[in-house]
Amino acid sequence: MKRAMLAAGMMLLPISAQAEPFGTVPPRQPFVATSSNNTPLAFGMDAEQTARALGQPLQYVRGRPGNEIYLALRNIGGSGLIPYRHRLFLQFRHGRLAGWKEDYGENWMWE
Repeated sequence: MKRAMLAAGMMLLPISAQAEPFGTVPPRQPFVATSSNNTPLAFGMDAEQTARALGQPLQYVRGRPGNEIYLALRNIGGSGLIPYRHRLFLQFRHGRLAGWKEDYGENWMWE
């Protein structure tokens, strides 16, 4: 019986060493990790491929043809009064995806 308990304790030791301490906040996941798609963003995609990978249309923000900035809004719920959306800005150079930046914004309600 003691050997079985020792063996079970030895198996659980590596698992508990990886757990986060109580009371800590887990790190925030990036926009592309929280999407329900299985196609990640990749540098060099065009706007149509990017919209398909994100599963939503892109909204034009600014820029000349070929060098635009688009916005992808992902509605992740929130309370009934205040919707919560993730904003992902996508930079295109020469018609190809050159970079993206997630903008968490600020909640004006708690300032």
